Amino acid sequence: MKITLNRINDNYHFQLKNERGHIVELDSRAEFGGNDLAPSPMELLLMGVAGCSAIDIISILKKQRQEITSYKTEVEGVREQIEEAKPFKDITVTIFLEGNINEEKVLKAAQLSFEKYCSVSKTLEPTAKINYKVVLNSKPL
Repeated sequence: MKITLNRINDNYHFQLKNERGHIVELDSRAEFGGNDLAPSPMELLLMGVAGCSAIDIISILKKQRQEITSYKTEVEGVREQIEEAKPFKDITVTIFLEGNINEEKVLKAAQLSFEKYCSVSKTLEPTAKINYKVVLNSKPL
């Protein structure tokens, strides 16, 4: 896996491209000298958690012939100061699903994603506690 980064402006606005040509932009917030034109690197990490777990959960539920009519995730990260860096300490993922979905199956799918399959979560696991919650058809499980 390889990513290429190119600087777009005189500050911290970058364009990143993977080997297949897909493009993502990145920037820093204005208070840190950027122009706030795109997500920060830490926000992209949280987006990776959301996307990775979504792929896992939807894949598992599709194989079980569950009908998903809506899927949304909110990810919140809490950071802590360690010397000069501020890594994530806690990450909470809330998954909102709607459809004709069995409660036990969606809970098992989320568990499998975060405890076994999601490479992004597993990468962050040694330094951040990752918590997840499932809300099915507006009902917290």
